[in-house]
Amino acid sequence: MKSRPKKYKLKNKIEIMIFLKTFIATFLIVMVVATPIFAQVNKVLEMTPGDEDGPILSETIDFNYLIPSDSPFFDAFTNTNRVNILALGVDDHNLTDTIILASFDIDNKFLDVISIPRDTYYYRGLRDAANNKINAVFRGDPVNSALAVSEILMNIPINYYILLSYAGVAVIIDEIGGVPMDIPFHMRYDDPLDTPPLHIDIKPGPQVLDGVTSVKFLRFRQGNEGFRGYPNADLGRIAAQQTFIKSAIRQSLSLDLPNTIRTTFNVVQSDITIREALYLAGMIIGIDSENMRMHQIPIRGYNYMPDKQGIADMLTEIYSIEPVKIEDDQNLPVT
Repeated sequence: MKSRPKKYKLKNKIEIMIFLKTFIATFLIVMVVATPIFAQVNKVLEMTPGDEDGPILSETIDFNYLIPSDSPFFDAFTNTNRVNILALGVDDHNLTDTIILASFDIDNKFLDVISIPRDTYYYRGLRDAANNKINAVFRGDPVNSALAVSEILMNIPINYYILLSYAGVAVIIDEIGGVPMDIPFHMRYDDPLDTPPLHIDIKPGPQVLDGVTSVKFLRFRQGNEGFRGYPNADLGRIAAQQTFIKSAIRQSLSLDLPNTIRTTFNVVQSDITIREALYLAGMIIGIDSENMRMHQIPIRGYNYMPDKQGIADMLTEIYSIEPVKIEDDQNLPVT
């Protein structure tokens, strides 16, 4: 797999860190500001956004039980004071379009963000390649994705999840009255085979994007033949999303924030309570950008097979432990 130049990586690392810090902090701040809306404070502190019947990871999975006692990461995973949050962006096909694990080192005030490419190979015993990708594991339940991500990352424990759909994004944007954006070029892309068919046609120039158009803007990566796309595909899209989120924050703060918060609670699903968000929000806001590190799991080959030794090396850096040697025993069928 051809690597990108270091200058390119450094530039986009800064952009991605800013975007992710803004996204995660904003989500937690929204939960914090929501507290005065309700009268019963103690009850509110234990509330979680979204479906009341949504799974609670800590009650559904004992991740510590999944860590083999002879694992070189056993002590690091079980004794380190870290909070790991899995952020999932779900598309209209019930597939995870975005998979990010944010790991907070509470004692040392470090934030490590691990990106898992949506096409990462995850063997599920199925014959077709599409269903042996990690983005196909979700199937309506964040527990499925949490287990798969944990397994790929050497059984790392995951404390919470955040789940947001395209439809949820559209509802929030319409609630705040749209997002002012200056579109840099004509974004034109058509995928008639998508369900429903995807048609993106956003003209260049200053404009206010409504909910549906905002989702199209956030999904855009490449253009039709004869039209421009982002030179660097997903990284170009992330830079655009960063600009979008900053504009959305400015817009929401200038309007009726309580109504925006109520809407957010209805379309975001998470098992983080407001009490926990109060604590984590202060932690994130106080983290210096120099204490944020971006990671993408190492992969091999055209089918995005996880590189176990590369992942082990990444985790030894994150958890500040001695390097370990991992036997690559993934003799799995490749579809």
